[in-house]
Amino acid sequence: MMEINYQLTDFPFKHKIKTRWRDLDAFKHVNNATFFNYIEDARNLFFRKWNLNLEEKSIIMASAKIDYISQISHPSNLIIGQKISRIGNKSFDITSAIFEESNKNNPACISLVTIVCFNFIKNHSVKVFEEIKLDYKI
Repeated sequence: MMEINYQLTDFPFKHKIKTRWRDLDAFKHVNNATFFNYIEDARNLFFRKWNLNLEEKSIIMASAKIDYISQISHPSNLIIGQKISRIGNKSFDITSAIFEESNKNNPACISLVTIVCFNFIKNHSVKVFEEIKLDYKI
């Protein structure tokens, strides 16, 4: 299990989102699969600053893990915090956490996604792009 001692202030990138009625499951809480959608929405915004493209300067997801800590009910205002938590030679990790706006000290979940830098023209992985390395803060 990943560390769950995160607070919103641990994340330099933050994205706000509101739950939607369609996010609910039969138990009347936000469906666990929807947590990945929230994290993906935030991650796509996080990536925009790196000027990626779908050719020689791209990325692919290699792994995704999520630890559920608490339920989220609807309606809720959420904040997804994200940060680069590891830089390797050709890959890097993004740690994400979803917080209810009313509780910024206890995440509802923690996610770890491994991303590989990729050149689709040459069809192989490449070294982590400099823009990404500059974003890495321990």
